[in-house]
Amino acid sequence: MSVPIAVASLLEKITADKADLAEEVARVTEVPVAEVDQAAAIRTVLLADGAGRMQVVLLANSLLDLDSLNRQLGRELRALPEADVESLRKRIKWYHIPMLPDLTGSAVVDNKVLALSEIYMPSTEEGLYLKIQGKLLEALVGHSAGLDVGIDSASIRLNRIEPSQDLLQIQNAVGNFTKLRICTRLEDTLEMPPLPETARLIIKLRVDSDAGISELSDLVETDPSLSAQVVSWASSSFYAAPGKIRSVHDAIMRVLGFDLVMNLAMGLALGKTLSIPDDSPQGITSYWEQSVWMATLSGAISTAMPKETRPEFGLVYLSGLLHNFGYLVLAHVFPPHFSLTNRYIEVNEQCDPELCEHHLLGITREQIGSQLMYTWNMPEEVVTALRHQKNSSYEDDHAVYSMIIYVATQFLREKNISQGPVKPIPQSIWDAMQITEESAREVFDELMSMADEIRGLAGTLEDAISA
Repeated sequence: MSVPIAVASLLEKITADKADLAEEVARVTEVPVAEVDQAAAIRTVLLADGAGRMQVVLLANSLLDLDSLNRQLGRELRALPEADVESLRKRIKWYHIPMLPDLTGSAVVDNKVLALSEIYMPSTEEGLYLKIQGKLLEALVGHSAGLDVGIDSASIRLNRIEPSQDLLQIQNAVGNFTKLRICTRLEDTLEMPPLPETARLIIKLRVDSDAGISELSDLVETDPSLSAQVVSWASSSFYAAPGKIRSVHDAIMRVLGFDLVMNLAMGLALGKTLSIPDDSPQGITSYWEQSVWMATLSGAISTAMPKETRPEFGLVYLSGLLHNFGYLVLAHVFPPHFSLTNRYIEVNEQCDPELCEHHLLGITREQIGSQLMYTWNMPEEVVTALRHQKNSSYEDDHAVYSMIIYVATQFLREKNISQGPVKPIPQSIWDAMQITEESAREVFDELMSMADEIRGLAGTLEDAISA
């Protein structure tokens, strides 16, 4: 495949004073991603601090060890703001920032890249790579510093199959980063607030076979912010309810339904226990908007499943609403280290955030969030959904809940609503859920057409929690 004219011109410009490289430039080929040797694929990260910009080149499957890089250079580099990166992309007309140190004036190249005789660099269009070899590779690197700054992602061993070890790993992590005494109870270990009274009463109501709309209405009405939230949601354009919503009972009876209100109340009660951290990775969708998207999409996907395999809608919705609760817990328990984790997430967009969390903290948000749900006696279905939402091969009890969250996560990542790289959805998940990808995408597309309404729901929820 021929090389785009813009690429050839740029390479010739860079090597203009080196006549012997003309032949090397001619050898550069553009290949589709299917023909790329992934062990030789590279990526580029743009960083900046008060001293200026810096370009770091490392293997595509490597996690950039930002803390190590800053220690070795004596700097305080972090990800260049996305607006600046996008401006640079438009100026050079490349889909990804290429390995061209001249763009930033200085660069660091991971030693693993320097050891290669050929590399595959992202080209101007998505899905295409440039194969660069020999002397041209050396010329592009120039006099860039060679450092050990990349960590093989495969070497980070996530605890995905032994949830029984979660508590031990959490306690070890707390012991490593604090002077707290390691306790036997998770609430004490983490200095977490107790389960809110409203949440406790909702759990009690859930298991009461005689409970109905009247009992739920009475419970909701004891909390003014929750009452306002329920009426506000029922009155929103998303639900397009006929007539005016005059009471909580009316909202439950005519619009939202018993299950949705019960689990919305639970999510609101738990959400008030922890504050949203100010220091989040740049460019991410706000916490509660992500949560509402996940809850709404997960619930919609579940209703598209056959009745015989369809899980309980309310628990699916609650799992979606709380799917990222571990993020709040990490911020609460490890404040300084949480900030560093976010800096790693910013410069390692190709990695799932759990890799950065496990590398720095020894645990992930999925582990700590699900463990707290277990401690708070939340339904087993929710505990399972939170714990295994990233594990596409989980097949044990209540696996359908984690499968739905996994599917919804990949769909939302495609639209940059959820954070992390898009991963393939195994056919085994579609088979277990007895639903096709096409029908699930129809549900997703329908919700995307109502994006403004969903953002409105998220806004009212956020206002209620901060009230």
